[in-house]
Amino acid sequence: MILSIDTATDQASVTIAENGEVIGTLTNDNQKDHAAWIQVAINNLLHQKGVAMQQLQAVAITAGPGSYTGLRVGMATAKGLCFALQIPLIIINTLQVMAYAAINQLGSEASHMTPPLCYCPMIDARRMEVFTAVYDEQLQEIVAPKAMILDELSFKEALNNRSLVCFGNGSFKWKNVSRYPNVLFINEKLDIAKSLAKLATSMHLSQNFANLAYTEPVYLKEFYTYTKK
Repeated sequence: MILSIDTATDQASVTIAENGEVIGTLTNDNQKDHAAWIQVAINNLLHQKGVAMQQLQAVAITAGPGSYTGLRVGMATAKGLCFALQIPLIIINTLQVMAYAAINQLGSEASHMTPPLCYCPMIDARRMEVFTAVYDEQLQEIVAPKAMILDELSFKEALNNRSLVCFGNGSFKWKNVSRYPNVLFINEKLDIAKSLAKLATSMHLSQNFANLAYTEPVYLKEFYTYTKK
């Protein structure tokens, strides 16, 4: 029984999965409200599904990149539960979860593309910048997660003899400047909650746990705030 938490992007979710199968999910579409929503949602979901807190065997979380506030709130919540319940913490990169969801959901839409296919999640990081990575169909990294300022030559090396499937709320920034013919942009909503639960179950079986004391969110770039003069 694993509780999964995602507060990294526009839609937050809390999910309970048993043996890899989702038995309940709650979501929140108001990104500014994630901090107030998350702990109430966990309590409500456990109550709705008749699951006691002590039945949880691990907590999984999207560790980033994504919203700075969302990442801090999610990580603090996950760590607090793990400390209190003395259960392991599982962390998974947000971009990897998105890619896993895309591989399972978007295959039919990309069936006309020339293989091999690669999957490129993009999270909006303001202006022409995105958090991104590139994965193959086995979820192996081709381009490691990073913050990238997009231009018409972005992903040139990754596209060498490959087709690229782009998705996420930052992907259409590149659609306006990309000049490559072997790129597909898809706006379909991804099931992040289900994908996080599936990956978390696999990591739990292999006992791939995070260090509870020292794990921090994956920001990929420094936090910036504007100070009035």
